[in-house]
Amino acid sequence: MNLHISYKLPKTPDIENEIQHWAGKIQKRLQVFKPELVHLKGSVEQNSPREGTIVSLNLRLPSGQMAVQESAPTPSAAIKAAFDDLLNQVRRHKDLLRSSHRWRRRGSNNERTLREAPFEETIAAIPPLTASADDVRSYINANFRRLRIFVESEIAFREASAQLEPDLLNWEEVVDEAVARALDENVDKPDRMALEAWLYRLAIRAMDEFESGFAQGNSDVHLEAIRWRRNELASDEPRLQFHQPDESMTAESSIADKRTSTPEQIAYSDEMIKLVQFALHAAARQDREAFLLHVIEGFSLEEIAAITDRTTAQVEQSILIAREKLRRAVPINNPFKQPLFQRTGAD
Repeated sequence: MNLHISYKLPKTPDIENEIQHWAGKIQKRLQVFKPELVHLKGSVEQNSPREGTIVSLNLRLPSGQMAVQESAPTPSAAIKAAFDDLLNQVRRHKDLLRSSHRWRRRGSNNERTLREAPFEETIAAIPPLTASADDVRSYINANFRRLRIFVESEIAFREASAQLEPDLLNWEEVVDEAVARALDENVDKPDRMALEAWLYRLAIRAMDEFESGFAQGNSDVHLEAIRWRRNELASDEPRLQFHQPDESMTAESSIADKRTSTPEQIAYSDEMIKLVQFALHAAARQDREAFLLHVIEGFSLEEIAAITDRTTAQVEQSILIAREKLRRAVPINNPFKQPLFQRTGAD
């Protein structure tokens, strides 16, 4: 089963384990379908303490689609309520499939076959909610670092492959352009489940437009203006604010949270990402983008195809080519090596 959950609140191991536990229950009840044809997407968000946690789930099967949305004061209660409702819908859907199968077997061959409407057009189907500007802000606030790392790596790859001049494009310009387009009221927004892939697509399109504009000489920079440089002496730099005391800081705030990653683990993960980026410098742009979106960002093949405007078969072939190139380039043993080399069809 293809599982993709987006978090618009701080992700903890308890929430992730809870979702994996319920996803396993869903998967056990769908063994009649091929795993690669079952897609479960969801989002966990918290807009305000008064509204609590909102959990949205969308299950797509070869025989239909089911959606549910529940809210509760705590994330655990909201996850349990949403998956309980989804399990009930799966049970009713399977009963409907069994009854229709028995009815066809008992019926005579001369009876006229009735046309059945798709599940998405029935009353039981819940149309997915369209993403709003608040949803975009919530996602950016919770996943800003991921989007920034992806844009920075893409700019570095394009500079290394001579597609872009060094220091000509900054990640802030790309992220600002993508967020501005996402917040534009005149732009048609996708449903909440596809918000993450849509933002990555806007970021890639913004980089492509900046790159083509620089190549055609359509830059808005004045001829007498100096090149953009980072202002390291600005008083609002976060690294210069360390001397200001925080009156809200208490002794309890300095207690280590064992559920979060240690600085060593974070540094090791960042180092592995840099090694992967270095190994894929010589790879084609389409192969590199597909591999990073699939392995590092966690998108499915269908979502990557929508982001890059390619077919699913082309995306899968690009991932296999990038994996083969990475297998020959990474010379050290590390716990991330085997997950990177897993087959695409098993993800």
